[in-house]
Amino acid sequence: MTSAAVEILGLGLGILGWVGVILACGLPMWQVSAFIDVNIVVAQTIWEGLWMNCVVQSTGQMQCKVYDSILALPSEVQAGRALTVIVALLGLVALMVTVVGAQCTNCIRPGKMKSRIVIVGGAIYILCGVLVLIPLCWFANIVISDFYDPTVPSSQKREMGAALYIGWAATALLLFGGCLICCCSCSQRDETSFPVKYSAPRRPTSNGEYDKKNYV
Repeated sequence: MTSAAVEILGLGLGILGWVGVILACGLPMWQVSAFIDVNIVVAQTIWEGLWMNCVVQSTGQMQCKVYDSILALPSEVQAGRALTVIVALLGLVALMVTVVGAQCTNCIRPGKMKSRIVIVGGAIYILCGVLVLIPLCWFANIVISDFYDPTVPSSQKREMGAALYIGWAATALLLFGGCLICCCSCSQRDETSFPVKYSAPRRPTSNGEYDKKNYV
């Protein structure tokens, strides 16, 4: 029962991480305007994401525009798009695989095959966490490098947006959830690998019949 609870916990964390990746993918706040030097007081804030950029006015009005050309985008944006979409699809696959092999479902008979299927689902969750970490760190590295580069004008410097932090939190959930699923399934597999069979000796009684207590 404990291993089943840990398995459900890992699955829940994996689902939360998967939803977080989808949320981070759609948000336009991967990098935002940096208010430094002459840009301390401005009337608008610029958000830049994977699919669009937005301009938020001081009055609260916001205007967003989807990128016109895919090939004209920087390499980090193209890679971020591809990897986050792949992770969103892999997360769905991991969810279905884990549910099929979970202890709380009866899709497959209990045994080694069921444990292996759950391990595959946990491994896919871990792979999702590693893949989504690539564009997040890539964006963060570019933002930090440009921020401290004296040759970059202050108006073009950016800071890390909320989408990056959401993505890092989702990565942690995916990795932790996948590790819980794999470890729980491996421990369950070890427990069932060498079943112990008990058999009572069959000794005849004085009247030539076998004692009934030997059949308990």
